[in-house]
Amino acid sequence: MSELKGGQHARRAAMLCQNPRFALYLDHRRRRFHQMAYGSMPDGTHTKEDCEDWLRAACGVKSRAELDHNDDARSMLDRIMADYSKWERQQLLKQRLAGGVV
Repeated sequence: MSELKGGQHARRAAMLCQNPRFALYLDHRRRRFHQMAYGSMPDGTHTKEDCEDWLRAACGVKSRAELDHNDDARSMLDRIMADYSKWERQQLLKQRLAGGVV
C-alpha cells in the first residue's frame, strides 16, 4: 500500500499551524471552553506542535496528507478555518473599538 500524498489541503493545514495567530486562537478557544482564567492558560501557551496535534485530532486523521483524501476530514478543516477567520474578524473589531477607530 502506498503512502498518501498531501496536496492543497495538507498545505493549507500546515500553513495554518505555522501561523502564531492560530496558536493564539487555540489559547482563547481552550480558555473559553474550559472556563479557565487567563493566568491558567496565558496567550502563547500553544506551540506549533500543539496546533498540529490539535488539528489532526479535530479532523480525525493521523497525518495532514489524509486531508486530501478524506472528505469528512477536509470538511472539518474547512469548518476550523471558517471558525478561525470569524475569530480573527472579531479580534480586529475589538481592536478598532478599543482604539476608537470604528
